[in-house]
Amino acid sequence: MKFQYLLPVLPLASALVITEQSIYEKLERFGNAGQDLLASTLETSKNAFDSALEKTTESLKQVGEACHNNADNGYDIGSWLQGSDFQDDFAGVEEGEDHEHPPHHGRPHHPPHHGDPHHGKPNLTIYQLISESKYTTKLAELINEYDDLVDTLNSTTANFTIFAPVDSAFEKIPEHHRKPSKEFLKSLLLYHVSPDLYPARRVLHSYTLPTLYAPSKLGGPQRLTVRVSLRGPLLNFYSKLIVTDIPATNGLVHGIDSILVPPPNVATIINLLPGQFSTLQLALTKTGLFEKMNSTDYDHEGGTLFAPSNFAWRKLGPRANAFLFSKYGEKYLKALLEYHIVVDQTLYTDAFYDATSDDGDDDDAARSHPRNTHYDLPTVLGKHVSVDLARWGPFVEIRINGFSRVTVHDGVASDGVIQVVSDVLIPPKTGGGEGSFWEGEEISVEELKERLEPLMGQGENMEL
Repeated sequence: MKFQYLLPVLPLASALVITEQSIYEKLERFGNAGQDLLASTLETSKNAFDSALEKTTESLKQVGEACHNNADNGYDIGSWLQGSDFQDDFAGVEEGEDHEHPPHHGRPHHPPHHGDPHHGKPNLTIYQLISESKYTTKLAELINEYDDLVDTLNSTTANFTIFAPVDSAFEKIPEHHRKPSKEFLKSLLLYHVSPDLYPARRVLHSYTLPTLYAPSKLGGPQRLTVRVSLRGPLLNFYSKLIVTDIPATNGLVHGIDSILVPPPNVATIINLLPGQFSTLQLALTKTGLFEKMNSTDYDHEGGTLFAPSNFAWRKLGPRANAFLFSKYGEKYLKALLEYHIVVDQTLYTDAFYDATSDDGDDDDAARSHPRNTHYDLPTVLGKHVSVDLARWGPFVEIRINGFSRVTVHDGVASDGVIQVVSDVLIPPKTGGGEGSFWEGEEISVEELKERLEPLMGQGENMEL
């Protein structure tokens, strides 16, 4: 399995999310990413980026012992961080603890405050900050291979935000891994740059962020997912922000602890997560849709897959599943899957790319955060799905057909987005009326046929 396929699929394995600003402020100091910097005494830095990293490192020295001493108080997060290098980051840290004040004895948690190196008028561009920092030497080496990217990060005609992996992030690459192509490395670097100003507060209150990387089959710029977990603020659920808001004359620099790898296509992601989607993959393969979705000849500009988990399929009941996966139910299974696929319209939590419209991508939702948004998306089956997004501050709920919830948002892919749903989506009965919409109960074979038969053969929008 290629290494670059592994990191992008981690968003769909995450479950615990915290988006409260106050909790974020308490958690962001307790990261594990800066520990590689503790081995040596740090000299006075030559720029703001180095200064900020040094401040983070000094804080980690003070906090590390306190976190270790709290490890046995019973707060177990190992179950959902199992297998991660960061299992012990927050062992024993409870939401109500106040880490702003020193304990009654021992050293204080934080060194005296002698001024914030972030403040003051910047005098270096983003490129200059990165190239002169002793913590981003490997990133600078990569950027220097692309003159146009150097020019972009040096230009003061626009503002950018770069999420800069520190040198320790590159040490996570396997030693004997084959060096990627120059084209892939260029895409990887562009995936770390956003064409707008995203200070930490704005990052925190965003669900996804646009980047300069624009895959040919997405219909818009590739996006990063943003979540705040017990490990602190994360991009794509695995790369932690360790330093934020370093000002440059043409934007901002944030330091991150892991390289952001551009995601593969939707079909590859489903294939790489059998623990969640083995039933969905079997259904797609059995009906020939997986081969179509994974084909290089599949001509499309983005799309949305509402992906039922294995548990969602079990909720249909044993009889319905036995029928759908039998020889006699295969055409019904295909129709059912087509009701989960939207082509040329990519719906993220806070952005909508519509390749069928002259307006193209729409990021207005990301800027204004309207409380309620409604979409009617045409599926491959020919029947629309109704999508309602409701926001309360930093929290969001997405419901499909007024019932099924999106349980994991924004699984970014190179050719669309995956929204994991709590239930298999069943088309409403034609003609409406009472009981028109299915509400998650075990369904009979007869009712399944009744709902699907009038729609079969109407779609076939996936032109290859």
